[in-house]
Amino acid sequence: MRTDTPRGTLPAREHLLAHTVGRPVLDVVIPVHNEEKDLERCVRRLHDHLVRTFPYGFRITVADNASTDATPQVATWLAHSIPEVEACRLEEKGRGRALRTVWSHSDAPVLAYMDVDLSTDLNALLPLVAPLISGHSDLAIGSRLARSSRVVRGPKREFISRAYNLILRGSLAARFSDAQCGFKAIRREVAERLLPMVEDTGWFFDTELLVLAERAGLRIHEVPVDWVDDPDSTVHIVSTATEDLKGVWRVGRALAVGALPLDRLARPFGDDPRDRQLSGVPGGLARQLVGFCVVGALSTLLYLLLYSLFRAGVGPQVSNAGALLLSAVANTAANRRLTFGIRGRERAVRHQAQGLVVFGIGLALTSGSLAALDAAATSASHGTELAVLIAANLAATMLRFLLFRAWVFPDRRDDDAPADRHVPADDERPASELPYTVRNSR
Repeated sequence: MRTDTPRGTLPAREHLLAHTVGRPVLDVVIPVHNEEKDLERCVRRLHDHLVRTFPYGFRITVADNASTDATPQVATWLAHSIPEVEACRLEEKGRGRALRTVWSHSDAPVLAYMDVDLSTDLNALLPLVAPLISGHSDLAIGSRLARSSRVVRGPKREFISRAYNLILRGSLAARFSDAQCGFKAIRREVAERLLPMVEDTGWFFDTELLVLAERAGLRIHEVPVDWVDDPDSTVHIVSTATEDLKGVWRVGRALAVGALPLDRLARPFGDDPRDRQLSGVPGGLARQLVGFCVVGALSTLLYLLLYSLFRAGVGPQVSNAGALLLSAVANTAANRRLTFGIRGRERAVRHQAQGLVVFGIGLALTSGSLAALDAAATSASHGTELAVLIAANLAATMLRFLLFRAWVFPDRRDDDAPADRHVPADDERPASELPYTVRNSR
């Protein structure tokens, strides 16, 4: 699993200007493999639609991945014939590989792709990319499973699509409705961070991209589409389904062990203009307080349950220490991931060690409270012990939050982000990293 993504949070989303000098706003990629019969018809139909309806500058990039027929020649001829068309040739097969290559080298701020059969009605293209252009969303997908979508396809493909969606929801807790519809878009700054984390180079590329984006908290916009099945589709259902299930297992395992630095995909607090009007409030404080309170409430319930269990066999001090230790480890891990948005294994041991220091402070407060209760009333009831412990934990909560925020999980995003990260131009990159691209010379 690749994790060589830039550090620091994503920049705040901004509305894209309608007129940009020297580059299009939208780059629509059409990945193809042995599509010599349909390619010209598809490109001309898409080009005509964009010329008539799309108010921004655009480019159509044909990404040929290892075709063995006349597809490369057709793509090259289209690139020389139509000003807004370019052709890219890759020597290895894979839809995900083609999309990653073209998107990684594109200069357009909004990147999209669609299948060559144009099964999706093109009237959904502007609604697809509009939330990305406006700065509202990070990714956008066409959905054939939305209630208002109109879909014409056989029962076999319908069953497979819905079964796959149920698998994603059950295994990866996915909330998007359609992972495999060949009609998607992404903002370029999001793609720069997200693509290095996506390992698959085939049909599972879409699913992996969406799952990681959703887990990172990015905003995914769904557009209901009208879709007509292509009876001549060359997709092999059994082999594709097998590879998809392998991908589900791989991504689920990576997410379970925290192997992905999804915190590098976080948007900064203040992305909403209303947030930037708040004065004197540190970034993320409101969200962190809510997360800390939820985790704290659950940890307190766990602590009380453990204390009651331990108290049946040992004294109050030992019960308190054991229950507080176990709940503190769980509390630190939960706050690390849920409250402060830190994923991956980096500094995990150090965070737990610092959390144990905070635990020691809490232990001192609660143990002191129990000692004071024992001195005041030698035969205090179990209910009185619990009441005193609750009061002591509430008193320690604010101190624990402050220590977590300022010492255990300080905001290092500004320190992690390099002041000047040089992105090499195409002419500075090794030839092996660049696809063969045909640009229009007119």
